[in-house]
Amino acid sequence: MNIRAFVNYHVVSKSPQAFHFDVGGIAGNLISPKLVATEVDVKDIRGKARHVNFDDDGIVFVKHNSAIEQFETMGDDESRYNHEIEALLKKTINACEVIVFDHTVRIDDPDSARKPARNVHNDYSCVGAKQRLIDLVGQQRAADFESGSFGFVNVWRPIERPITDSPLGFIRPSSMKPEDWMTIELVYPDRQGEILGTAFNPKHEWFYQSNMQPDEAIIFNIYDNHGRHYLAHSALDISGEKKSQLPRKSIETRTVVRYK
Repeated sequence: MNIRAFVNYHVVSKSPQAFHFDVGGIAGNLISPKLVATEVDVKDIRGKARHVNFDDDGIVFVKHNSAIEQFETMGDDESRYNHEIEALLKKTINACEVIVFDHTVRIDDPDSARKPARNVHNDYSCVGAKQRLIDLVGQQRAADFESGSFGFVNVWRPIERPITDSPLGFIRPSSMKPEDWMTIELVYPDRQGEILGTAFNPKHEWFYQSNMQPDEAIIFNIYDNHGRHYLAHSALDISGEKKSQLPRKSIETRTVVRYK
């Protein structure tokens, strides 16, 4: 069944736009650029996930059981989960090398330092991705990556319980226009990055998978040096639906992958 949901689009501006994180040294304190809440139609692809694939659409929905039980405080289990992610990406998207560099647990709770991202965006601009690669592997090795085929890939999954509120939604890349994208700066206390914000277009085709379980995951592209599609995405606030007593919990894992 399709749904209606609210998302927050970015606004085209001639002035530089930025998110400022942990402002004043306070964790979770965020200053945001202008966003516009917009109601959109969203197609539920539960049972129809084969209608999207990684090569054509930059995304795939998979079954994936993890041996990790506590993601919020993984500790020694982090290396085990990294190995799980590496094996999953090598099997599913033909990666020959995987570098896991970030895990972010998001909880849809007012007191959470990392809430679901509610702006329509892609995690990296081209400039941001190239700089992040250098930050992670150094200039010399980054040049080696650039000489072959590589990308930044996100692995997202529910944790502890099924997703009933604020599921993750995506725009089908074929429904995007180049002018829908804009550069947004990310300003942290210790570094700066760039993402791509998304402006409203009535032709955008939104989709999601309903009632996602902890043994399911989404693998989606966020940058590729050979032009594979990346996806605008956002948490969805489903129209007319009451919030669950148990907030949405998810973990997203960012990786750099090299392809065969």
